[in-house]
Amino acid sequence: MPATDNHIHVDPINGEGPLPVAQKFHRSGGTAMIIPNKPTWTVGEGCDFERAMELVVGYVDRINSETEVQAFAVVGSHPAELSRLLREGTTLGDGEQLMREALETAQKLVLEGQAVAMGEVGRPHYEVSPEEMEVHNRLLLYAMELAREADCPVQLHTESAGPDEFLEFAQLADQAGLKREKVIKHFSGPLVLPEENHGLTPSLISSGDVIRAGLKKGTNFLMETDYLDDLSRPGAVLGPKTVPRRTRKLLNAGLISEDDAYRIHVENVERLYAIELDF
Repeated sequence: MPATDNHIHVDPINGEGPLPVAQKFHRSGGTAMIIPNKPTWTVGEGCDFERAMELVVGYVDRINSETEVQAFAVVGSHPAELSRLLREGTTLGDGEQLMREALETAQKLVLEGQAVAMGEVGRPHYEVSPEEMEVHNRLLLYAMELAREADCPVQLHTESAGPDEFLEFAQLADQAGLKREKVIKHFSGPLVLPEENHGLTPSLISSGDVIRAGLKKGTNFLMETDYLDDLSRPGAVLGPKTVPRRTRKLLNAGLISEDDAYRIHVENVERLYAIELDF
């Protein structure tokens, strides 16, 4: 059976790197990886936004050429980047401008076919000042506007989100003219019903309880690990073997059908990212 991890990182500087991670994933039954770039400060001293995005595009190329896994890049500027700029003394206005330029770089890579989506973008999962949060919300709307122009999805990193937050993001998508389903909520709980997700696409963190709860409501979701590939935090958030192993366990337990698995791991992925998967 196919198995797609919708949000998995690779990091040859702080972790094992693209090939070892892809090989572990494949040996466990994984077939496709959607890989966002990591924040600039994790990549190396002096790395800027464009370089961080170019690196993940290169990692994807290596995985596609040297392993049996299909890999696709997602590029953007993590909301923590703005907070870091502010801590380093950048003004709020200059920080917003730098983040807007980073989003424009991400859109350019999507339009060139080097990435399939923009992300992870959004707002922080930690407390910030009201003034900073206003900027994050403006940047989130701008990211959606750019995604609408590029006709691509956007992967959101935000605080823990329930139906109220999903509705807020859906309304932002409407304001930007972006189809709601193209807004993918990374690290989502089992908000699979339309009245819970308001038309957005939840990317469920693939712990057993979350996936089982999601399956009781339907199959309109993606699965992810948010694997960090950081040797100082082995296995965080979930290990690279999790999605294929979880899917196989669900199949063996009769909690998911092969048709359901195909819908989650192939049909939903192909529809959202406008890609074709081989397996």
